[in-house]
Amino acid sequence: MRSFEEYKALINENLTSFIPEVNKYSATVRDAMKYSLEIGGKRLRPVLLLAACDFAGGNIEEALPYAAALEYIHTYSLIHDDLPAMDNDDFRRGKPTNHKVYGEAMAVLAGDGLLNTAAEVIASQLSLYFNNHDKLVNHAKAGAEIIRRAGINGMIGGQVADVENEYNTADSVLVEYIEEHKCGDLITAPVVAGLLLAGAEQHIIDDFEKYAMNMGIAFQVLDDILDFEGDEKLIGKKVGKDKDIGKCNYVCVHSLDDAKAQLAQLTEAAVDALAKYGKSAEFFTELAEAMKIRKA
Repeated sequence: MRSFEEYKALINENLTSFIPEVNKYSATVRDAMKYSLEIGGKRLRPVLLLAACDFAGGNIEEALPYAAALEYIHTYSLIHDDLPAMDNDDFRRGKPTNHKVYGEAMAVLAGDGLLNTAAEVIASQLSLYFNNHDKLVNHAKAGAEIIRRAGINGMIGGQVADVENEYNTADSVLVEYIEEHKCGDLITAPVVAGLLLAGAEQHIIDDFEKYAMNMGIAFQVLDDILDFEGDEKLIGKKVGKDKDIGKCNYVCVHSLDDAKAQLAQLTEAAVDALAKYGKSAEFFTELAEAMKIRKA
């Protein structure tokens, strides 16, 4: 397997290559899409997809379009999340948010464009394997996994619960639902999809799904912690907003100390899910540990 930085470099080299050319009258939306894709980011989700495919003996060149599609979906969600109707953020990754550069209408359309392009990329890949039944099935399952976990029973569902419960008294059941779907699903999707592309056995997929969901929820819990005590310069946007607008995050519902304890427990559960694979799964277990101590 490659290193995180090697996977990331491969993604960055090919990230915008799947965005179609457009008529001159639509050029602004393509520019807006590329703007948010190219201002940086961890590329965690596409890296996980390539690494999972690689782990199971798959062809990462075949997986690359799906990795790009995943990042398109993630980036569209950030563009929309930053809009005045949602979190109303002025900065993302230290740069002006999409709507601050291109206006609200174009930011909405850029997000729509990225989501639709992701679907186009996945559909176009399926068309390549009509004469190879086994690959067609694997690719169809992987594409469905990505789209489903990004949808109304996945990431969007988590966002709905988050938006509708601002200023409301939240309980642990609600906040767990939000954390699982708002972030957990879009970190689980690439891991499962990467394994599906490689034709991994179901018991491996089950183990890695547990790993990914625990790490995904841990990722969101740490985001909640950083919103309370993070460094704005490192994070690249204003902190403290969740508390100000009554967001239902883990720290608000429980406490900062409980959130830190939960972060440790979730990370341990993620690592334990892959214990049986030993050194062959070190990429994933070390990544979970690294995500636990990130500052942005």
